Amino acid sequence: MSRRDDPDYASRKAAFAAAGARSDHLLLADMVTPGARVLDVGCGDGSLLALLRDLRGADGRGVELDRENVNKCLAKGLAVIQGDADADLADYPDDAFDYVILSQTIQATSRPKDVLEHMLRIGSKVMVSFQNFGHWRVRLDLVLRGRMPVTENLPYSWYDTPNIHHCTIRDFVSLCDELGARMERAVALDSWDRPVRVSLPWWAWNLLGQQAVFLLHRS
Repeated sequence: MSRRDDPDYASRKAAFAAAGARSDHLLLADMVTPGARVLDVGCGDGSLLALLRDLRGADGRGVELDRENVNKCLAKGLAVIQGDADADLADYPDDAFDYVILSQTIQATSRPKDVLEHMLRIGSKVMVSFQNFGHWRVRLDLVLRGRMPVTENLPYSWYDTPNIHHCTIRDFVSLCDELGARMERAVALDSWDRPVRVSLPWWAWNLLGQQAVFLLHRS
């Protein structure tokens, strides 16, 4: 059953939003087919996996490096193992999942290109979300203060951040082109979590989008 065939989907989604579900997580949920097999790489405390289970009926699995977060996932009844995206994705067989998700994690991987290549191999479709380092507030902070920005969405100082590969929307689009990944859907969210107009060119997305969500598949 598709989202359009589910008359209760909008109201159930609104209930999750009212309960504090993240905007990018809800957008990712929109892109997932009900009952799909999902692998969430770097799943954190399992918030997205739990949302996909409860809202979409997804058969979810997770990989998370932090042991404390793994325990939080297990307490929610989620099937999550401790693992490293940079090292462990190579062990997964081809086409093992309908969707492989990397939510707000690509910038924390050591080899983002290799991770994305494995995701495209493992899943029929790949979803990636990330904070856009090309957003105008980040640029303004660098210009006016001459220092690495610390914002609500980029809350770490340069010396203690887990993010080792910040990227912009244009950087990510270029990487997709290099890997031959096709964009099925792309959404940029502004500072108020509103979608940036699709008709705008990439440079405008790169300037106005605070975060981005991409749905990809192999060529």
